[in-house]
Amino acid sequence: MALQKASKTFLLLGQCVPSVKHNASKIRVNRLKLDENLLMYFKEYEFYYAHDPEKICKTGDLVLIQQLPEKLTRLITHKVLEVVHPLGDITDPITGKKVVVDKYREHMDEERKLFGESEGAFKYEKAPKRGWQEDKKDFTHRETYIKYHVFENDDQPYAV
Repeated sequence: MALQKASKTFLLLGQCVPSVKHNASKIRVNRLKLDENLLMYFKEYEFYYAHDPEKICKTGDLVLIQQLPEKLTRLITHKVLEVVHPLGDITDPITGKKVVVDKYREHMDEERKLFGESEGAFKYEKAPKRGWQEDKKDFTHRETYIKYHVFENDDQPYAV
C-alpha cells in the first residue's frame, strides 16, 4: 500500500512560483481532475514546497521535484532535482533542438535565408542568457515577502 501511494507523487514536473519560505521553492503542479457529470477533465493546481537551499530554480522555471522520505518541516515534502526548462528557453526533449512557439529555430533560420532577413528580427544566437538583467528588470533572485498593506507610493517592490 505505501509503495503505491509513494509512486503516485514520487516525481513531479511543475513550475516554480514566488515563495516566502527560506531554503524552499514553491512549485505549482498541474493535475487533471475528472468531472463525473460532464465526463471531462479540468485542470487543477496543487502546490508543493520543495527543499532548494542552493536556489537553483527561479520563478517561472519548469523543475523536476522528488518526494522526500521524511518531511523536513510541516510544509516541505519534496526536493528540487533539476531545472528541466529555464524560463524563456525551451528545448524539444526528443530532438534536443531549440523551439520557438511551434517551430524549430533551425527552420526559422532557413526561412530567413530563403525569404530575406527583416531588420527588426530577433537574433536568438546573439541574445544574452537569462540573468543579465538582475537588479534592472529581473528581480526573481530577490527575497520575497508577503504584502500586508497597500500604500500610495509602493515601497514594497518584492512583495507577493
